[in-house]
Amino acid sequence: MDGYFASRLHHQLRERVRHFAECEVRPRIPAMEAARTVHRDLSRLIARQGWLGATISKGHGGMGVGHLAKTIIIEELSRVSGAMGAMVQASQLGVAKIVHFGNEEQKKTWLPLIAAGECLPTIAVTEPESGGHVLGMSATAVRDGDDYVINGRKVYVGNSHVGDLHGVVVRTGPGSGGLTAFLVESGRPGCRTDEQKPTMGLHGFSFGELHFDDCRVPAANRLGEEGDGLAVAYSSSVLYGRANLTAVALGIHQAVLEETTRFCAERHRYGKPLHELSSIKLKLGQLQSRLMTARLAAYHAVHLLDQGLACDAELMNAKLVNVESVLDSARNAMEIHAASGLFTERPIERYLRDAHHIFAPAGTSDIQLLRLAEVALGQSKGQWSERLAELTRMEALV
Repeated sequence: MDGYFASRLHHQLRERVRHFAECEVRPRIPAMEAARTVHRDLSRLIARQGWLGATISKGHGGMGVGHLAKTIIIEELSRVSGAMGAMVQASQLGVAKIVHFGNEEQKKTWLPLIAAGECLPTIAVTEPESGGHVLGMSATAVRDGDDYVINGRKVYVGNSHVGDLHGVVVRTGPGSGGLTAFLVESGRPGCRTDEQKPTMGLHGFSFGELHFDDCRVPAANRLGEEGDGLAVAYSSSVLYGRANLTAVALGIHQAVLEETTRFCAERHRYGKPLHELSSIKLKLGQLQSRLMTARLAAYHAVHLLDQGLACDAELMNAKLVNVESVLDSARNAMEIHAASGLFTERPIERYLRDAHHIFAPAGTSDIQLLRLAEVALGQSKGQWSERLAELTRMEALV
């Protein structure tokens, strides 16, 4: 299956990322787990590898290798550290808004910096009161001459404490047509981050709060037109968020299987390796089956995305299957490890903690199921993958 979707260049990329992750990321994990705060130096080091530019065109300094390659990058980093995989996936959300909605000047300014690892982008949509209900947001931007003045608060912002450029969606008017997106540099007066709070998992990654207090940004920092904010938020979540989080879950899942099979070979019961027990072998078979199915769903969805084909449903399903599968497999792995899994000297408990962080962003499993039900009933309201594929084709003709 991997050979069906992946080319020789994909395999070479996988080897390069895996080598980096083993040599540069794995030795830093104990320090990240102990500190439980964002690891700025490692985040910057990963950014400098150029991998944030996977979906940025070569003309703008990026790799131009597409969504499958991006999936492989995130997957291989997540296999070693879910936190660093999450860092890259969150950065890719920040890339999406500029690639698809930025004007040429914004692209020329920011995309080469991101591709070179000199700028870490974020996207800030969620608010404490409205949660995943995007239209319930209350943060505002008011036009004042050649500027906009932004006020409000955003939460669960990936890369909040290490990001350089925030993509912020706020209200400029009422209703669904009253949302607008802006690029806000992290150093602008009136833009600040709260102190990072400790979390259950993904230690080394930050997803915190941004506050905007009369934060003045030039109108040139607006992404698209007034009213395009809903499209910026939804398309980033549907096309990038679901695919990216799928890749994080897939990498953690691979790590769960590898660690559990290693444990079963090391431990002996009744004079034989633990995996010789039929009850354990059945669980290992289940882990392997889940992982194969999850990878197929993930690679198929982003393959369609790379081809410019309609794939909203496949992306929803990929996120659903991968999240539920990794959570089930991590729980099964904890059962196999028994008391040994409760100690931090083995990473299995970290994988379970990290996997829980992938559940809610870009829609919980219930949200994916509701949207898939709409597909089954013929009630879906168009596909973002088709809209952006058409936008990309139009841009290529210009």
